[in-house]
Amino acid sequence: MDTYASSLGRIKATVPGFLKKDLYTALLAARDVPEVAKLLEGTWYGGEVTQAMGALTGAEALEVAVNRQFVKLNRFAYNASPFAGRPVVGAYLRRWDIENIGVILSAKAYGRLISEGDTFLVSDRETPAGLSAGLLTLDDLRILLSQSSVEAVANQLVKFGYGTVLLQQLDAFNSSRDIFPLIQSLEKQYYEQLLSAARFFQGDEWVVRQYLAHELDVRNLMVVLKAKDRKIQVDDVAPLLLDGGTYTAKALADLANLSTVQEIVGSVGTAFPLADGLSTYTENGSLTGFELALKRQQAEKNLVRMRQYPLSLAGIFGFLLQAEVERADLRKIVYGKVYGWSGDRISKDLISTKLA
Repeated sequence: MDTYASSLGRIKATVPGFLKKDLYTALLAARDVPEVAKLLEGTWYGGEVTQAMGALTGAEALEVAVNRQFVKLNRFAYNASPFAGRPVVGAYLRRWDIENIGVILSAKAYGRLISEGDTFLVSDRETPAGLSAGLLTLDDLRILLSQSSVEAVANQLVKFGYGTVLLQQLDAFNSSRDIFPLIQSLEKQYYEQLLSAARFFQGDEWVVRQYLAHELDVRNLMVVLKAKDRKIQVDDVAPLLLDGGTYTAKALADLANLSTVQEIVGSVGTAFPLADGLSTYTENGSLTGFELALKRQQAEKNLVRMRQYPLSLAGIFGFLLQAEVERADLRKIVYGKVYGWSGDRISKDLISTKLA
């Protein structure tokens, strides 16, 4: 426990910077994006908002500012981790490499033009979100952006350890033009490596393993739902599912064998809040309601549990999860304003306001 005493002190000194509920209330009541930006100037996003507004405007400027602050929080958590915990934290932070690669692959697959300044990059101007923990620097991302095709991106990623799994899926992609198997194969590799890193710890780190198991449940359930929605064959889904969650391989196979998304939701029952996303799916065919409900449950349960074990790896992961939640909620608010949604409509999807 003494190993984490210094980390706890640094974390406790930084936690007050997270946005308070009364500020979320003000953000939800804001008339538009410029008013949201004005409210954020008085927070730890202030410097980043000012800098981003010098080159961009509106929602793009705010997303850049939020991403840059998010990078700083990731870097802080990594540096605050004791030496023994850094391999696990580093393995966890590689998730932002996967996010960036996924957006680049989508752009190349569907012919969407993106530039090196696009706000999707979870990176600041010098370092990737995973800092030394991630493999891709901003220069690496720029090189990926300059590639002409999905295959060229995959080949470029071989040296970082990501390309091999992508190349194995290229034939399927060339036949279907669906990047779903590509993204899922990257995620599978990521979780396998993360679980392997987490196995070497003893003691209170079981809280982190429990969190990862829950995250695997969310990931596996979304794979099954997405595959069913895309009418992907069960035999093609099975290799993309991962062990390590509370759902067994047999239970996941049983879900994948059901005929419709609605049947899957009914079969899961109350263990996971998929029913909360069913109305959105019925209305417009979007799976986002399912993902939002699952991630809300995951964050609420695991943040409470992690705070009970601050003198452990759980304290670091609790900080990282809170930073992820804040970033996601701010993006929902910003783009909710862009789409003209009411504060009440946006509030339903927020997680931070529901946490104690």
